[in-house]
Amino acid sequence: MSTSAPAPSTPAPVAPTSDVAPAGAQRGWLLFCLFALYVIWGSTYLAMRWALVSFPPFLMAGTRFLTAGSLLFAVMWLRGAPLPSPRQWGASALIGFLLLVVGNGGVALAQHLGVPSGVAAVLVGSVPLWAALFGGVFGQWPGRAELGGLALGFAGVVVLNLGGDLGGHPLPMLAMLLAPLSWAFGSVFSRRLPLPQGLMATAAQMLCGGAMMLGISLAMGEHLTGVPEPRAVLSFFYLVVFGSLVAFSAYGYLLRHARPALATSYAYVNPAVAVLLGVGLAGESLRPVTWVAMATILVSVILIARRKR
Repeated sequence: MSTSAPAPSTPAPVAPTSDVAPAGAQRGWLLFCLFALYVIWGSTYLAMRWALVSFPPFLMAGTRFLTAGSLLFAVMWLRGAPLPSPRQWGASALIGFLLLVVGNGGVALAQHLGVPSGVAAVLVGSVPLWAALFGGVFGQWPGRAELGGLALGFAGVVVLNLGGDLGGHPLPMLAMLLAPLSWAFGSVFSRRLPLPQGLMATAAQMLCGGAMMLGISLAMGEHLTGVPEPRAVLSFFYLVVFGSLVAFSAYGYLLRHARPALATSYAYVNPAVAVLLGVGLAGESLRPVTWVAMATILVSVILIARRKR
């Protein structure tokens, strides 16, 4: 997945209980943060596709998260944040595997095998469906309205896999099914683990996940086949700086200074941004059945989110 968010790449900070923005929150910063979430996180799927032109999937993703994690870890350490304990490192490694290795790595692999960036974004947008299901496993079973949204969403996923742009391709189909499943389970299970505090948890997860993906890349024999294209290099650094650092920091600011409903509204916008950018800038063409399936998934996610709020 992309940090892309996801899509965004790391678990989100805990939102405040208040639903009212503090008086000190500046409107300009709020608008910038919304732009970062809506546009930057939505654009990471296309940036990932362009980076994959020259970089193998796990080599690209592993280097991306290891670089971003190292930068964030250094900043947090210089600011006096406590270093993770061995137990916290273990928990971070587990969540890093679920969210980054399987989640984001699955998206990178699927896009490398030809899945359009817009389709990948919508499938990652189905994470709330799986999260609601895993929430039931941990004792928070969905109500009737949520069950209706789940049924609608699962129908959209089935149509997208069997009749849309994934039909007939088992490996990318498997990758795009496992990616949101793993991301949702990791997001739900992370609440029960002893993770580091604040952004140090994000840094530790990116360090662990990036290292594991580089190990997978080495085991698969991935390597550069030539000099990377300039667009691929620029896309890679865009993912590191803007996708993994700027957008996530903007999300944390919104969670502290805006209503939670506003902060999480990116989940409805990212797929649309990814589809428009993929069609407009990368020449992606989607079948009519794919548009229907994507609309079904988005409607189901909105139903579940509204019911939860």
